[in-house]
Amino acid sequence: MKYLNEHIKPIRLITREVNVGGLLIGNNHPIRVQTMTTTDTMDTKATVEQCIRCIEAGAELVRITAPSKNEAENLLHIKNELRARGYTTPLVADIHFTPNAAEIAARIVEKVRVNPGNYVDKKKFEQIEYTDAEYNEEIERIRERFTPLVKICKEYGTAMRIGTNHGSLSDRIMSRYGDTAIGMVESAMEFLRIARDEDYHNIILSMKSSNPIVMVEAYRLLVDTMDKEFGEIYPLHLGVTEAGDGEDGRIKSAIGIGTLLQDGIGDTIRVSLTEDPEFEIPVCVDLVKINIQVVGESESQTVDRRPSTVNGQPIPNSQFQIPIVVADFMMAETITHQDLQAIGYTYNEVTDKWNIADAAADFIYAGNKIVDFALPGTLKVLVDVASLIPPKEGLLSEVEYYQKYYPLFQGKEFLTSNFQHPTTNFIALDVSKNVSEIIEATKNNESVVYVIYSNASNGMQQCRAFARELSSIKIHHPVIIAVESHHSSIDEQLIHFAQQAGALFLDGIGNGIWLMNDPAKISNQKTHGRTYLPVINNHQFLNNTSFGILQATRKRISKTEYISCPSCGRTLFDLQETTAKIRNRTNHLKGLKIAIMGCIVNGPGEMADADFGYVGSGVGKITLYKGKEVVKKNIESEVAVDELINLLKENDAWIEPS
Repeated sequence: MKYLNEHIKPIRLITREVNVGGLLIGNNHPIRVQTMTTTDTMDTKATVEQCIRCIEAGAELVRITAPSKNEAENLLHIKNELRARGYTTPLVADIHFTPNAAEIAARIVEKVRVNPGNYVDKKKFEQIEYTDAEYNEEIERIRERFTPLVKICKEYGTAMRIGTNHGSLSDRIMSRYGDTAIGMVESAMEFLRIARDEDYHNIILSMKSSNPIVMVEAYRLLVDTMDKEFGEIYPLHLGVTEAGDGEDGRIKSAIGIGTLLQDGIGDTIRVSLTEDPEFEIPVCVDLVKINIQVVGESESQTVDRRPSTVNGQPIPNSQFQIPIVVADFMMAETITHQDLQAIGYTYNEVTDKWNIADAAADFIYAGNKIVDFALPGTLKVLVDVASLIPPKEGLLSEVEYYQKYYPLFQGKEFLTSNFQHPTTNFIALDVSKNVSEIIEATKNNESVVYVIYSNASNGMQQCRAFARELSSIKIHHPVIIAVESHHSSIDEQLIHFAQQAGALFLDGIGNGIWLMNDPAKISNQKTHGRTYLPVINNHQFLNNTSFGILQATRKRISKTEYISCPSCGRTLFDLQETTAKIRNRTNHLKGLKIAIMGCIVNGPGEMADADFGYVGSGVGKITLYKGKEVVKKNIESEVAVDELINLLKENDAWIEPS
């Protein structure tokens, strides 16, 4: 096996340079961070104050919603007040349905964002069969309505983002391409072709989805499509739309954005959290700081998925039919019943029974420690091979012991050991080094599980190259992704874990996850005004993060998923409060996807991936959806959460909490 990593060098995708009010984006300029206000755009004072908070937190662009003519016109007052106070940060107008609002805004602010799925094109969730002639007629209609905006932007030096969203593809695109990454790319390309025909190139593109898998696929496909059709690539704005809040929102964003940044893709980023917008900026800053742009020659365009049970291929060892979670107890002095509560196991001394949570780890790594109490039935122990000596007398027979305890070998240690476990042998491999000898010696040993890691700056790429090499020589041993973080805050570690491990799981690599850190090195200090995630039990943090990564990459579902928009000036209720209320009532419904959307603009479109939707439809009014179908309209917000629960019950999606 020829496996070396010297050929993996830092490369960043070169894109066209775009000027946004003097801020240069693309063409190897720094990755720019941005956010979006949540205030009413007609409230000039509140919007200006929030813009200032975002700018002082580090935002290099600030987006403001302009859903109609009035809001677009008020952008002038907002801009003038910011400039009078000495803030020159470029402003972006967020346009959805209204071309005349875009044409007004383009004369005022430095950039406009249009969504090709609902700008001129129709979105009524209708399935229409188009002939080629009818399809082309619709494109010409779009050209006629979109070209005036292009000409205004060209005249005023205004930049534009063509921002496709997975959940708001037009009926025309959906009818021809379906709900696919190809449809997302074609939706944007239609508008880009029109702009290029007018010799207008001050354009940035985005391919957002609440599903990181779809999002990453769409961006990679867009890069490939632009390169093949134009021989050049426009700058890319990265984001996972409606990511949610707290750990889940950060994990999902770090996986989607971080995967692409590590591919060398991305020129500006926005993390969409259901939190105040200034709290998005530290996450963006950490993502950019942690990320290393490292790709192979064609890494950013094609990714070969490693055969695994995730996509239907067999794995020799039946313990890995779904990805496992390893809880790291290496730093613990002892291991007790109480310690296991943090990883999903609660012991009842009265009944002598274990309660096992949905997000319960499958293995604990005990190092050289012996666990001297009876473990729950689903939990196994991984120990250093030198410590795997079955007790002469004790809780378990030798057969039972080997069903519960498994050895970890350090690389070549496996080749010289006199011992092998009868069914499962974990071998830790530092893939920054040449491990050919070990692979050659173990390639036909179906008891072998590789635990791969690298502490190099391009560690993710090295792990990916290693997994591809295994596939190329038809070795299908399970692979555990091990990531160690040395960052000093919980927030930074969360992002590091998510983008390093998440990028591999997105590419079909990984039959297990093992996160590790040194809790003594985590600082609880707030720096530069940042607000970090609350510090919790370190084992709980690592366990929650492991399951969060598997959930976000759709590899193992262990909890309810919330698709929640980050709020903006169109929002018709308190999103943070409502999200918390719905989460509190429904967080026991494993595998269910619930969308909580602030308004009808983001509602039925953005929640494409949800089973049920809770959408603002007017002041104090809520509309409930099952999938994309309206079920209950204009419910009073005071009773809307109860009505959502009733809807779940009516559709057999409700389970009483235990």
